[in-house]
Amino acid sequence: MPHDDMSPPAARPGTAHPTWWRTPLVASAFGLPCLGLEYVWFRSEDGAGAFGGILYWAAGLLALAWLLPHRRSLRAPRMLAAGAGLGCALLPVLFALALGVALTAN
Repeated sequence: MPHDDMSPPAARPGTAHPTWWRTPLVASAFGLPCLGLEYVWFRSEDGAGAFGGILYWAAGLLALAWLLPHRRSLRAPRMLAAGAGLGCALLPVLFALALGVALTAN
């Protein structure tokens, strides 16, 4: 069957999603500075301890969000990977803030 040039770009198989990069960019803009600060913070404390795995998961999920194919059908997995990576990157900071609030509440 010949390809119909009148069909919209989203209907053609194999076409790239034009704004695939927005979600990984937003997640990386917030997540990578946090990961850098956490790395420096944990390095000064002689290791990441229990949060070491979370830092690796965060970096891996943010990388996965960038490396997934740029098809519209993979928009949801890309958003999930970017959101989970950002959540993992923010987890140690949020835990430290919650612990600080709990200790000052007494």
